[in-house]
Order: sequence, then C-alpha cells, then structure tokens
Amino acid sequence: MKAELHRYTVRDIVDGFVYNEYEGKGLFGLSGKLVIQPEFQRNYIYNDGKKDVAVIDSLLKGYPLGLIYFNDAGESLEVLDGQQRITSVGRFVTGKFAIQQDGKEQTFSSLPAEERDTIMDSELLVYVCTGTEKEIKDWFRTINIAGVPLNAQELLNAIYSGPFVTKAKAEYSNSQNANLQKWSAYVKGDPKRQEILAVALDWVAASQGIVVDAYMAKHRQDAAITELKTYFTTVIDWIDSVFIASPEKEMRGLDWGRLYETFHTTAYDPAKINAGVQRLMGDPFVNSRKGIYEYLLGGERHPELLEVRLFDDKTKALAYKRQTDAATAAGTSNCPLCAVGDNANKTRIYKLTEMDADHVAAWSKGGATDLANCEMLCASHNRAKGNR
Repeated sequence: MKAELHRYTVRDIVDGFVYNEYEGKGLFGLSGKLVIQPEFQRNYIYNDGKKDVAVIDSLLKGYPLGLIYFNDAGESLEVLDGQQRITSVGRFVTGKFAIQQDGKEQTFSSLPAEERDTIMDSELLVYVCTGTEKEIKDWFRTINIAGVPLNAQELLNAIYSGPFVTKAKAEYSNSQNANLQKWSAYVKGDPKRQEILAVALDWVAASQGIVVDAYMAKHRQDAAITELKTYFTTVIDWIDSVFIASPEKEMRGLDWGRLYETFHTTAYDPAKINAGVQRLMGDPFVNSRKGIYEYLLGGERHPELLEVRLFDDKTKALAYKRQTDAATAAGTSNCPLCAVGDNANKTRIYKLTEMDADHVAAWSKGGATDLANCEMLCASHNRAKGNR
C-alpha cells in the first residue's frame, strides 16, 4: 500500500457536502468525489455539543485538526480516518449546529466574514492511500483499533518535520543525553519513542494555553529550541528546589507542568516539605502516594488527593454500638453533637444507616483511622463538621 500526502482546504472538502440527518451520516464532499462515510465506518458520534464544537473552535483558533486518511477507490475517495472531524465541519458550514461566542449562539452564516474565511481556508493534511481492498481494510483496522504503529509524537514529528523537530529530537530523544537520568526521576517515557519530547512539548504548550500541534506548527521553521529547553529546564529545576530529598518513584510521570504553573509563585520551606513527604509516605491510611506532592504544594487543604482510607464497616458497627449503649443509658442522643443541643434530636437514637463515621482528631492533624479515633455522627452534623 502507498500513501501520498495531500493538502486540502476546508473549502475543498465541504464543497458539495451532503449529510443524512436520519442516518447520522456524512455522505459526500469534494464536489461529490469524496465518500465521507463508507460502509465500514461507524456512524457520526460527535454531535454532542462538545466534540463538534471543539472541532470548529480549533479551526477558528488556527489549531491543526491532525492527520486525515483517504482511500483512493478509483472513481472516488473514501475517508479511512477523520470522518468525525470532516462531518463536524461540514455540518457546521451547512448550518446544522451553532457555537457559543461571547454568550451568543453563532451559526456559520452569522459569523463575521473573516471568521468564515478562517474556517474555509484552513488547511487539512490528508494521506491518500492506494492499495488492494485487503490492504485498505487492514490499514483501517490498524488506525482505528490497534492504533497507528507510530505513536502520537512520532506522527507529529513527521507532520511538522523541519529544523525545530531536528533540534528537539537531538535534545530529548537522545538516550545518551547526560541529563536523562535527572529527567527520568520526574518524566516517564522512552526517549527513543519521543516520549520525553512529548512531555516537554506538552508542558510548554499548555503554559501558553495551546495544544502541542499548534505549538509545533508555530515553531516548525525555528532554527533553535530555546523556549522549549528553557521552560522544561525551569520546571525540572523547580521540582528539585522544592523537593530536596532523593526522588521517590511516585514522582515519576506526574503532571509537573501543571503543578509548576499552579504553585511556582508560592514560597516553600524545602525541609518542611521533605518532612511532609516522609510522614505521608509512612502513613498506612494514605492510598494515593502520587497525590502527596500536590497535597503538600497546596498547603494540605485537599486530603481527597491522598484517597485516605475510610473507616471499614466493622469499625463503624463497633463505634455505633459503643455510642448507642452509652447514649441509651444516659437518655441522650447517640449523635454526640445532637446530645449537647437543645432541639428535638437531643434524645434521638439514630439507626446505623442514618449516621456517618468521622475522625475525632482530624486525620490531617495526625488522627488515626481506627476504632479509638472513630465517632459516629448523624448525617447532618457530619456534613456540617469541618476539617475532617
């Protein structure tokens, strides 16, 4: 099978676009030469008000839509991969749905002329494949089921090949790079498969509020990678400056780019942060060790990041019996907070199913998740109680 790269504009693709609303199928494009949804394709599924809108938003912002594949069927072309994107664009251009701009719904026809032109003049990169029916069907299964043999970053490198990619690969895809050992403490991936480069690009692109495709398109002809290298190094150095102990395995693969953007303007005491890491790593009630770093960076205000182990059913049943026996003997409510109140619930005995378990001494202040530190509260008081 052969594949040849072509460039089409949206204007070309949607010329003669036909959509079957009943069947949920994009039928034709390219002045009738393109079969958008051959029988082996699934129905259109982007019409959820999110994915279809995101496609149009990407075009308006100048973001690439990614590679598309056509099959050369002789008299016509068939979409192998990309029919959801093509159908979304065709449906919008032909008035099948609207997008939101500044709180107002806008159809294609109501957009300013320059925005309509931005969409229509957007370039789509299309590989036109030629081969036997078996080869084409095998290729379709590969890209839609098993995944393209090239990974996402390898495909992007091919699309945006040029001096920037050459320099970036020399820096981040070289397994002999002396910095690789340091990077691998925080970044997960095989440099030979472009996975370190993918992380570096993701961090810098996200810091600018754009996708990696757009960043690579913007810098494709750059002879240097100064911005990419500086940002990546800055994030790595920030991690090193805050977490001064030897890296833990749980640090590898975290979204450090996002954490840097969120917390790098906050001042930290590295010794205190290190002590917090050691304390939480040794806490048997912490289920998510990977959440420790963001929890500490965020001032220990979000214990949900740690997935702290809750009281089990046996502990709750024992605590309930202990409190209920004592409350019945005293003639008060088995919810200790209701018992000290002055309303009708002061003497109410709740069922176990009406109560929740809570830490007497808050877990975040060192309280253990065991029977000695467990108290049962009515659901209303448990929801109202802070610092759990």
